[in-house]
Amino acid sequence: MSVIEKTFVGSGSVSSLKLGMARGASMIALAEAGLSIKEISPKFVKKTVTGYGSASKEQIKSMIEKLLNIVPRNEDSADALAIAICHHHSHSLESLI
Repeated sequence: MSVIEKTFVGSGSVSSLKLGMARGASMIALAEAGLSIKEISPKFVKKTVTGYGSASKEQIKSMIEKLLNIVPRNEDSADALAIAICHHHSHSLESLI
């Protein structure tokens, strides 16, 4: 299973369009590889990693540094790692039920 962050409405139309195209390309690649896709909300990722659903990018990056003992190269890398941690955490909980 693969996980991808749910879309959100950004303030800039160009940024939103680029995000949508990248997201679509990722989803097509995953589907063609035969992988199922689970979508999770940005608030759920933030709450799982930091304990606060409205955490800032800096707070996410700081928690990634603490949890994984690494320094992400940028906020996008920190976000990707946070999504992976969130998926792992929620998948682990599902297996207990």
